[in-house]
Amino acid sequence: MIRNFLRNIMVGRYGPDHLNIAMIILSLVLILLNAILVFAPLFYVSYAILALALFRMLSRNITRRRAENDKFIRYWWPVRTKLNRSRANIKHRKTHKFIKCRGCGNTLRVPKGKGKLQITCPKCAERFIKKT
Repeated sequence: MIRNFLRNIMVGRYGPDHLNIAMIILSLVLILLNAILVFAPLFYVSYAILALALFRMLSRNITRRRAENDKFIRYWWPVRTKLNRSRANIKHRKTHKFIKCRGCGNTLRVPKGKGKLQITCPKCAERFIKKT
């Protein structure tokens, strides 16, 4: 019964997306910081962001909300990719060494402890010898 009520409310509305989720997470982080620091403007900013996320979710202007989300993703995706790459580098740092190609700047992953290796970049086919 409640599920049908909520489903009927959301008909024709935008709903959640990546930007809304990021705004909710940011709001929760600011609320937690406010609990630690007790800084009044932080309280108002956090709830304003939460209210904006709710407004976006319940909005009927789907094309505008989609454009906002696309703009957010265009800026967020490179940051996310860098974070994931850094996390993977940290995870594999004991077994692999990461080397930058002199030709194109591509990051190459080679196994550690194999002595001197001739490394060929798959992107630009540059060959060089490095100690791993």
